[in-house]
Amino acid sequence: MQGLNAERKRWAYALWLIFIISFAVMHALHLQADFPNHSPWFSDWAKYTDEGWYGNAAIRAHLFGKWYLPGDFNPAPAVPVWPFLEWVVFFFTGVSIQAARGLSTAFFFANLLMSYLLLRTRGPRWMALLALTLLVTSPFLYCFTRLAILEPMLTAFLLAALNLAVRLPSSHRPVWTSAVIGLMFTLMVLTKTTAVFLLPGLGWAMLLPLWRDRKLAVRCALAAGGSFALSFGAWMALVLRLGLLADYKYLFYINDYVKPDSAFWPIQSFWWSFHGGLWVDHILIPLSGLVVVATLVAWRRPWAHRLLLDPLFGASVLSVVGYILFMTYQDHPQPRYFALVAFFSFFLVAQGAAALVEEANAPRLVGRLVLALAGTAAVLNTFWTLSYVLHPEYSLVTAARQLTDYIDQHPNGNRILTSISGDEITLITHLPSLCDDFGTQELPDKLAVYKPGWYATWNDLDPGTLADIHTHFSLEQVASFRALDDPDRNVLVLFKLHPLPDGARDESQENLQVALPDDKILIPVE
Repeated sequence: MQGLNAERKRWAYALWLIFIISFAVMHALHLQADFPNHSPWFSDWAKYTDEGWYGNAAIRAHLFGKWYLPGDFNPAPAVPVWPFLEWVVFFFTGVSIQAARGLSTAFFFANLLMSYLLLRTRGPRWMALLALTLLVTSPFLYCFTRLAILEPMLTAFLLAALNLAVRLPSSHRPVWTSAVIGLMFTLMVLTKTTAVFLLPGLGWAMLLPLWRDRKLAVRCALAAGGSFALSFGAWMALVLRLGLLADYKYLFYINDYVKPDSAFWPIQSFWWSFHGGLWVDHILIPLSGLVVVATLVAWRRPWAHRLLLDPLFGASVLSVVGYILFMTYQDHPQPRYFALVAFFSFFLVAQGAAALVEEANAPRLVGRLVLALAGTAAVLNTFWTLSYVLHPEYSLVTAARQLTDYIDQHPNGNRILTSISGDEITLITHLPSLCDDFGTQELPDKLAVYKPGWYATWNDLDPGTLADIHTHFSLEQVASFRALDDPDRNVLVLFKLHPLPDGARDESQENLQVALPDDKILIPVE
């Protein structure tokens, strides 16, 4: 009988693993397709900006022979890891949005593997597979891990560092392993600067297992801190040597949002950031919070005590809290920021369920309830994600190609497009572009240097941008292309730029935020 039960168990695990692999593979299908339209996360601008922005150094290097465009938005000095890896990939694939998204998807696959390895150090196989099931069926993660954005790679480096951290007590050379963890943290910071808010979680996972050996813990902390200081310091020395400090600082400048005048804005911002977790899942995120609260309340119970002393559980809590505090400080939560939060929230659900069902009586019943809720969420998410997989749309790549074809068929001076989505369009069609919103040079100065022939915007014209363009050009609206689903950003409008016959105008001398006599503008200016 025991042999029969063991055989059934092996088959159950095999079928479960096939299900997980099948859903993981679905993330690699239709990589040219839109970020799924009519999703709850339609307002996230990453789907038509970030993929091009943060890879523009790699895109330019392959297409135009130089990665740096003076005065334009050049984020690579501050976040160089992603464009470097894209640069390597493009040698084999050529520049394409499929290749960029394929790299992001590859990191998602790596994250699944590292999540399994990490969770297996802390509990049974079914706990790890439960977490993977929640990850691969999540429609939220399906949407965001397929974009060529920074979050999947940041998650990967954090998971790699955590895998090393929880194994420090069994490491033959814990100090050297800690030095590697420090290097991993450098990669995290050079992937996305918000990684500094993940340091408490990583530090907890490193030092908690070593709390009985204080001297070793101190040596490991010094080794990790030293390797980070040396590696990050070496990068900053290179940035200074190459004269790129202004571009490095600019990334922080544009992400420093103006805070409200109210003294209570941090409370309101925290609520919005905390509440934003519901973007990920309406069942699993509250459930992960309840697991944490129950663990803290019942801290004397054996199951809760084990969780509180588990380095992964504490690291997961601190990583989630750290990222929510980042969003609170920034006062600008965006759905994509929660891609990392989703991973560790799902870990908390799986770990909490495993700890509870091992107990007797009431805790076991609560654990089964947690499993039932997690299973319900997984079933609902399975069908939701399948609906996205089975109905891909290609409106963005179609609009970008149509826009580029129009420009090629109607020459107008320099074949350079100025647009907030310029780098995204360059990634798709290889059309040279400038960013109208960001850059170390003011837009009027940038226009004077590069003299673009074209401008594109979404749905309407910003008065400030119009005034900047009017310092050198009049605008002629010539075409529009429907794309994506955001009601404020679903029509890409193309303008020809015509040099002003009288030369440059001075914005301080006249109102350039309204249409000039030579303009042809059919969309609202607002």
